[in-house]
Amino acid sequence: MTHVTYHKPVLLNEAIRYLITDPDGIYVDGTLGGGGHSAHILAHLSEKGRLFGIDQDDDALRVASERFAGEDRIAMVRGNFGYMNALLPRDVAGRLSGILLDLGVSSHQIDEPERGFSFQKDGPLDMRMGALQELTAAAIVNEYEYEELRNLFFEFGEERESGRIARAIIRDRPLQTTGQLRDSVASAVPERFLNKSLARIFQALRIAVNSELNMLKRALEQGTEMLGEDGRFVVITYHSLEDRLCKNYFRYGNFEGIPKKDFYGNTITPLQTVTRKVVTASDNEVAVNPRARSAKLRAAVKISQGWNGKSGEKGGVA
Repeated sequence: MTHVTYHKPVLLNEAIRYLITDPDGIYVDGTLGGGGHSAHILAHLSEKGRLFGIDQDDDALRVASERFAGEDRIAMVRGNFGYMNALLPRDVAGRLSGILLDLGVSSHQIDEPERGFSFQKDGPLDMRMGALQELTAAAIVNEYEYEELRNLFFEFGEERESGRIARAIIRDRPLQTTGQLRDSVASAVPERFLNKSLARIFQALRIAVNSELNMLKRALEQGTEMLGEDGRFVVITYHSLEDRLCKNYFRYGNFEGIPKKDFYGNTITPLQTVTRKVVTASDNEVAVNPRARSAKLRAAVKISQGWNGKSGEKGGVA
């Protein structure tokens, strides 16, 4: 059996503080991974508390099952958090006390060359986070037309040289490995910008392969419906595309960031932001765990219909 390693949970104390307000409540860790956040959620729950851990990666579910063997307060569910309302039991709908999403890529996915997530290790152009998916990064780089590739790299990777890189990829087809893709990108951008461009291109492909932004939108909408009144939604993001969606949805109840007002001028939204500004990792955490450098945490609470639209700072258990 392959040894699987997972990263240290990012913004762990902050996530727990904003997430848990009722130790007897029902919670969801939508990105179970190796169970780092889940273990600390369970540590703050009473014997009555319940936790559902969702993950689409079979390795993650196996590791978590071993870690939580004998722990009857947690149930592990195979699937994508974007299908939360179908994956969770019907009797928890409208009763959840909190939902946590940590959107970072697991260390074991990056460290395994055969998964194709890293440009630093040669492997097949795969990038699928779950075995149920069919689309691969190889299909995208070898089958997409120039405009599709250019737009994908620009929109999902925010890459300025998206056009030059798309042309280089089309010229070098077929590409089957991460090393071949790296060489193709390297031919299109100056050496001093190569690593940043590679990171953006691989991010864009990963987002496209896994429909990450659509799944996040679905999870935010479905999760909000499944929360009980005063239930918490906590999301940790790692790039601006994810963070912008969460920020807009938490503040305005839509992804466009357009405030909609009622007759009295109050913003109509199902959630109230409880983090007045985005929460980031301390210098000490970044020193110990470098992947925390780009992490941003936002939290919101499901509000009653009588909410007056004014946001404030609230906290959960310490």
